[in-house]
Amino acid sequence: MKNVGQKDDFKINEEGKQFELHVNGGFAFVEYYREGEKIFLTHTETPEALRGKGIAAELIKRTLQCAKDNGLTVVPLCSYVAHYINEHPEWNDILSDGYMM
Repeated sequence: MKNVGQKDDFKINEEGKQFELHVNGGFAFVEYYREGEKIFLTHTETPEALRGKGIAAELIKRTLQCAKDNGLTVVPLCSYVAHYINEHPEWNDILSDGYMM
């Protein structure tokens, strides 16, 4: 997958199968796996020191944009990702068929 926006703080760690947002010496991540053109977002984690600053939301926003730009269909298995999409319905068009928020 290609990085979207090419910002130094957002990275796709393909070996570790996670999207990462590096901030202030730490990083938040969302784990994923792919099956064909579907990407399953399975777990989001933000270090305690970075919580409450909107970092997880920014991470998910950039992850969804990356999926969209790469023509992938998103399957949100992580409760935080599902919550984010529920709050931002503009991403519903990249959800897997039959997935209702």
